[in-house]
Amino acid sequence: MTASIALVDDDRNILTSVSIALQAEGFLTRVYSDGETALKALVDNPPDLAIFDIKMPRMDGLELLRRMREKNSVPVIFLTSKDDELDEALGLAMGADDYISKPFSQRLLIARIRAILRRAELSQPTPEGSEAAGAIPEVLDRGALTMDPARHRVSWKGEPVTLTVTEFLILETLAQRPGIVKTRNQLMDAAYQDDIYVDDRTIDSHIKRVRRKFREVDPQFDAIETLYGAGYRFSEE
Repeated sequence: MTASIALVDDDRNILTSVSIALQAEGFLTRVYSDGETALKALVDNPPDLAIFDIKMPRMDGLELLRRMREKNSVPVIFLTSKDDELDEALGLAMGADDYISKPFSQRLLIARIRAILRRAELSQPTPEGSEAAGAIPEVLDRGALTMDPARHRVSWKGEPVTLTVTEFLILETLAQRPGIVKTRNQLMDAAYQDDIYVDDRTIDSHIKRVRRKFREVDPQFDAIETLYGAGYRFSEE
């Protein structure tokens, strides 16, 4: 079934260019130029995924997300400026699934969309006895870390940690084989599908954000180790 994507942005150039790119990839698109108009449509006829700009007149993306979350759990990607780190953190805490900073690569956006849709599909209940039942990823326990891929939930010492899809995939790759060093290229392959290229600094930035989020729960968190010149690993201890 073809996935439907709702775009909400007051920049009509972004609406047009992203909509064309998504349609070329086989997605159905719906576009809205303000949050107030979008809210009723997203509640009455939820799409498979929505993309919100944060900075919009009348109703910004954060308020749109808050009000939509009262009615449904449609996956949401935020578009932000590079100076909106506080808004990013607030949006993720409110239930956004990921964010991308402007200016952004449309291929990167499409890769994030596909990753989130895969997660959403895995989280759907599977009928008992169906062949697909064994395909649901198991919960991953590594000491104080618990990761539930099907529900996109992470906790450290029992405390929830909110990660984006990309951050989740990077951490999951490291935690699957504790003690084994993963190069930046291996982490890129895990987090970015469809031949999307990102440089080393992008992976380093994601690791920095993941560490910061865990240290907000546990200031002594040091389970992600850096091996300079080699990559990263999840501590076995």
